[in-house]
Amino acid sequence: MTPTVLSACDFLIIGAGSAGCVLANRLSASGRDQVALLEAGSDDASWLIRTPAAVGALMKHPRYNWNFTTTPQPGLENRRLPMPRGRVVGGTSSINGMVYIRGAPADFDAWSAMGNPGWSYREVLPYFIRSERNLRFAGSPYHGIDGPMNVIDIVPQNPLVSRFVAAAREIGFEERTDFNAGDMEGFGARQATIRDGRRESAATAFLDPVRRRPNLQLLPGCFVTRIIFEGTRAVGVEVVRDGQARRIMARRETVICSGAFGSPALLLHSGIGGAAGLRQLNIPVVLDQDAVGRNLQDHLSATMMMRTHKPVSYGLSLRALPQTIGWAASYLYARRGPLASNVFEAHGFVRTREHLSEPDIQVIFVPVHRNPSGFPVPFGHGYGINVALLHPQSRGQVSITSADPRMEMKIDPAFLSAAEDLSPLVYGLSLARRLLQAQPFKTFGAWEIAPGDVVRSEEALGQYVRATAGTVFHPVGTCRMAGDNSGVVDAQLRVKGIHGLRVADASVFPLLVGGNTNAAVVMVAEKASDMMLGVPAPPPLATATSEISIDSRPEHASVAG
Repeated sequence: MTPTVLSACDFLIIGAGSAGCVLANRLSASGRDQVALLEAGSDDASWLIRTPAAVGALMKHPRYNWNFTTTPQPGLENRRLPMPRGRVVGGTSSINGMVYIRGAPADFDAWSAMGNPGWSYREVLPYFIRSERNLRFAGSPYHGIDGPMNVIDIVPQNPLVSRFVAAAREIGFEERTDFNAGDMEGFGARQATIRDGRRESAATAFLDPVRRRPNLQLLPGCFVTRIIFEGTRAVGVEVVRDGQARRIMARRETVICSGAFGSPALLLHSGIGGAAGLRQLNIPVVLDQDAVGRNLQDHLSATMMMRTHKPVSYGLSLRALPQTIGWAASYLYARRGPLASNVFEAHGFVRTREHLSEPDIQVIFVPVHRNPSGFPVPFGHGYGINVALLHPQSRGQVSITSADPRMEMKIDPAFLSAAEDLSPLVYGLSLARRLLQAQPFKTFGAWEIAPGDVVRSEEALGQYVRATAGTVFHPVGTCRMAGDNSGVVDAQLRVKGIHGLRVADASVFPLLVGGNTNAAVVMVAEKASDMMLGVPAPPPLATATSEISIDSRPEHASVAG
């Protein structure tokens, strides 16, 4: 029995995450086109989502998180790693760490060099600026002040942040105030997407101001099971809503914004993927495209932690009880204080080898003790550093296991399958130890609890990485954009070989950016909206240059692999 048609529209957006919310705003702006925004999860009206410091409680939340896990990872002692992704309006921007980092200029020049005209740093910078409201850098050619997405400095910072930056200066690193203006190397405070003490997700920035537009329809609780084709043209989708199968048709275009896991899975369930694998699952083949689901990349990270009796970090203890009460009161009455912070307030970008032209690790300061149990509220006090590998050589894959879209997909990042990915993390842990033992931290009488002071040799640190490393949750690349047959989408984000279908989210990244990914996803969606509306791209900004040769990137030789 053919499902009934729930509605029809001009533009159909699958996924109300970062990209989907941007597209819903921009595509509906004229009032002429009917836009439908579908989201499998629920609405985002929760104090946990709105309170920045509650981010830890969302990492495993059963309602707002898909709670994906990887396959056993041979490079990590066959451990399965959690892969949180937002299942809520706003997507992962409603559960993430709210960090505003775009990536290095050379990242986008590398995208362009892979046969993707229009994606160089000078060409995408206007789209970053368009989305941003960043009064801290008003007047800078790298920043915007009129965009929907609010970007701020965290004020006040945890007092440990200044110690972290001072420690970096002590061992020879520069302090940097703006990590989104060309060269990123150095240490300093992060900026975050927060507005008036509350999380600024893609939903609050782009969707909430336009929800009442009569030509925009938001449909939460819609699980898309497959794309409907007439020949090789996408004309709509089948969804399950309230337990009933329905169809939603698109007159102009359908755009998939379901992320690095959801987007390739939907294409595969719809018959776009490697033909042999689809036939094994009895899925009719619409397009034989073996690249769907491949090229998965993520930022692997390793952690060094210190413990102290002094109540200097964020955390609960009897000694800190008066200040904790003050924190709660400050937030309840004024939306200020530590609860208005995203907790991880400072970082640095470092080159582990002198010949590299851009940083290859991110050093993230953690002013909080992490409970061994993983409980999100920290008990006791401590601080540490996460070291994230920015440009991994390892490449994984997302695949499906059944023709039933409700069945769990296989997520295999293949962490450390490329041997060269280990040494930058080992270097980073040694650097973290130098930072945490520098003079600015001496007054706290802290001691190292992970990996422990006896773990010192490169071999021992490497084994520690394999036994404990996790990810900072930046999966990309599974529907990559490329000018040759290795790409799922072209430079216009159109699915190759299909009409009326695009992908616009982190899955189209050909390579990981050298930092957090949400800002770059917003940029991709801003650019996609112009493409879909036929609006010319803004002129490249001549005042901002990458100043970096892509040929010196460590992974440049393997970008087509």
